[in-house]
Amino acid sequence: MPATVYYADMHSRSLEDSKIAKVARLCDAVGLKKVIKKNDLTAIKLHFGEYGNDTHLNPSLVRQVVDKVMDAGGKPFLTDTTTLYSGSRHNAVDHLQTAYLHGFAPSVVRTPVIIADGLYGENDVPVRIKAKHFKDVHIATEIRRAPSMVVLSHFKGHEMAGFGGAIKNLAMGGASVPGKKDQHATHVQVDEKTCVGCGKCVKACPQKALSLRKKKSQVDVNRCIGCFECITVCPVKAISLDWATEMTPFMERLTEYAYGVVKGRQKRICYINFVLNVTPDCDCVAWSDAPLVPDLGILASTDPVALDQACFDLVNKAPSLDPKLDSDAPDKFTARWPNTRGDVQLSYGEELGMGSRKYKLEKI
Repeated sequence: MPATVYYADMHSRSLEDSKIAKVARLCDAVGLKKVIKKNDLTAIKLHFGEYGNDTHLNPSLVRQVVDKVMDAGGKPFLTDTTTLYSGSRHNAVDHLQTAYLHGFAPSVVRTPVIIADGLYGENDVPVRIKAKHFKDVHIATEIRRAPSMVVLSHFKGHEMAGFGGAIKNLAMGGASVPGKKDQHATHVQVDEKTCVGCGKCVKACPQKALSLRKKKSQVDVNRCIGCFECITVCPVKAISLDWATEMTPFMERLTEYAYGVVKGRQKRICYINFVLNVTPDCDCVAWSDAPLVPDLGILASTDPVALDQACFDLVNKAPSLDPKLDSDAPDKFTARWPNTRGDVQLSYGEELGMGSRKYKLEKI
């Protein structure tokens, strides 16, 4: 049976039809009051954005969800986890400061912010999943222990995953640092003919796995944790994976972690995806590129697979804003990042029982 995905477009001529009003209506439509029980400590899972990124979720829209959780009797808190790579969210203190700088201070969003995996990203609980790649996964303690959860995701591109929506938000955002290492679990390689010896990758590597030798970057595979930060910053694309053999297993590992976050409590979680500012990159980067397509809407469901599939379909039907992209490309994300396999998180998520790729779109 197809899952229901609720949809609000971006047209508005009144306060009653503004984005904040639409978010509130989507919370009602998706049955948020049924998901949350009285006095639940409800996690609102989102991405606060790396410092320098300005296309992360708007705090004023997030506040509408906070208010709806309170109306349902819950006690909400905003949450995310520390990062594997170095940056402005590498530990809980820096992460909190970044969240506040981006407008997610309690005085604005009316609720506290809690970093779910502790000071250094080491606080987690094991969840038994018995899947292809993992028997157990390391899920951030406060995300796994929260009785109920609302997952807010900025739907956009991603250099490694193709695109990021609810599933990727659960997977990387729900894992502790050991869990993120589990998912990446591969090593990069450097094309010495392409490398210009600029050293940007050396500065970016959190593990000091890269060094310059004879003006060429070299990888110490014993130190590399596969965070892919070097791939992101390399200006000449000299660093890569063995795409043919590594991409599908990476996406499967990611999806198994998403499954570990929700396993056994699917009825206590709902999801809202914001298909706004659909940039090529994740909000993990310290910049915001021009969007691939126009703003398309806000969608909600209790099924993360159906929700991501619906967003994926909307983007691929939309006209391209990037002159380098073919508007008729069947997958705009793969057209932008040719080696990615974003569709795997949809097909494998369905295989794991996270949800269905079949959906019916209900406009509110």
